[in-house]
Amino acid sequence: MKNLEGLHARAKALRLHGLLAHWSEAVAEPALAKAGAWVEQMLDWEEQERARRSLERRLQDAHIGRFKAVCDFDWTWPKRCDRATFEALMSLDFLKDATNAVLVGPNGVGKTTLARNLAHQALIHGHTVLFTNAGQLLGDLAALDSDSALRRRLRYYAAPALLLIDEVGYLSYSNRHADLLFELISRRYEQKSTVVTTNRPFAEWRDVFPNAACVVSMVDRLMHNAEIVAIDGESYRVKEARERAEQRAKQRRGGK
Repeated sequence: MKNLEGLHARAKALRLHGLLAHWSEAVAEPALAKAGAWVEQMLDWEEQERARRSLERRLQDAHIGRFKAVCDFDWTWPKRCDRATFEALMSLDFLKDATNAVLVGPNGVGKTTLARNLAHQALIHGHTVLFTNAGQLLGDLAALDSDSALRRRLRYYAAPALLLIDEVGYLSYSNRHADLLFELISRRYEQKSTVVTTNRPFAEWRDVFPNAACVVSMVDRLMHNAEIVAIDGESYRVKEARERAEQRAKQRRGGK
């Protein structure tokens, strides 16, 4: 009977109202054990299919894109990389506290790859995620003419449990862009976790948002209790391009 109570609770959680309405028939004697096994199998299928469809939907909505799995990441390439801090982030404990994370380092050292792995990890553990780059995010918000449309779009970016903003610092932005980013970060502050990748230390963010009065407050909210993953080294893309060029040159020499 205890097992049937557990099955009934699962059916209720899945809102299988038809099954619940005929519950006594579904588990009726004399074939109670057989009926119970059938109901359990059906609940397993329903839970698995709903979990699959939920993950598929959240993956689509997250816009992570293609990425190299962290198991293939070359940790020996950067001159400096706080691997322990990143692996702690992959446990997703920071989401429980609604704290932030910042991945900082020069171009091509793997910040975006690591951020996408973090996004994927959150997704497969049932969290809502949105991945965007700073230019797309701020361009999207700044293009809105009406206050109501802007409020709706801010709610869209503020809603996910994890928001990842890639490539802050690669372009310079106006005061309006700075105000919009500050508004978004403020809405998420101590409510939801935000991850930022940047090629600029926070001391240089005034160059990213020149003359913006909100930069100090923006950085303060991002940095409060945030985990910082510092990466330093030569661009991995440059390394790969150099290796491909060397390989092609070697093949050409071999073909002569």
